[in-house]
Amino acid sequence: MPNVLTPDIIRVTTPQTNIRCGVGESPIWIAHEAAWYWVDITAKTIWRLDARSGAVSSWSTAEMIGCMAPQASGGFIAGMESGVFHLNVVAGGIVDAQHLAAPATSAMGMRFNDGRCDRQGRFWSGTMLIDMSVPRAAGHLYRYTKEQGISAPFISNLFVQNGLAWSPDGRTMYLSDSHPNSQLIWAFDYDTNSGTPHNQRLFVDMKTMDGRPDGAAIDIEGCYWICANDAGLVLRFTPEGKLDRQIAVPMKKPTMCCFGGDKLDTLMVASIAAGQAADDEWAGATILLNPGVQGYAETAFAG
Repeated sequence: MPNVLTPDIIRVTTPQTNIRCGVGESPIWIAHEAAWYWVDITAKTIWRLDARSGAVSSWSTAEMIGCMAPQASGGFIAGMESGVFHLNVVAGGIVDAQHLAAPATSAMGMRFNDGRCDRQGRFWSGTMLIDMSVPRAAGHLYRYTKEQGISAPFISNLFVQNGLAWSPDGRTMYLSDSHPNSQLIWAFDYDTNSGTPHNQRLFVDMKTMDGRPDGAAIDIEGCYWICANDAGLVLRFTPEGKLDRQIAVPMKKPTMCCFGGDKLDTLMVASIAAGQAADDEWAGATILLNPGVQGYAETAFAG
């Protein structure tokens, strides 16, 4: 049985109890700012929490943001509705958005979802149908680089692409599909020189477990942490795919986790309020907790 940690033995806080994200996603730790960022997809909002002062800021965007990653030259790279964008947040709640690319296979009613950079700074993200009730595997996984632009699909037939992460050495890529018709996590061998995944294999079948696989993070022991949406859990799997730890969180629908803080030993977990009871104070909350292990900082986009 996995080691079970419950909220009474971990530090559980909500940055702002009045912030309830419709679909909270894509937490990021920006070390030089000592700040956390995350997004509310349906509200088209970027949130920022100053870890030292506790001050919170927000910015509105013209499109839904599925994911963001820091960019080495400043700002963020993001997967949105109409493609990949460079975003700068500026004073007055304004976001300067520059459209970089759109997939050749893009279609109406779709958007980018989960995404992050590999260890070499290439940006990866996948598409999904906005209406999850449509049981059609129309999503694809793409790679974007400044030099090559957006790729052709590397992986297709995805319902709700999620769970992207890379092992500490970058040689294993993880990917999940959150849809009830899938609920699978895969591992791939990853060529760090070419940025190419191959040898796709089943890592975990979560149909046999509580919750659906959502967003993920990697710790310094090479273990894969993934939010179990609908189950109120964050799960840790060893590189061999063995469940060895789980943390109960106060939100039923956690979405994505990210390591951060000065020692990279804090886990931020975002969640969904949409469809939850109006009096559920934790639905849509974004929390910080101590998982008992350090993680890795997110790699910045190399562009």
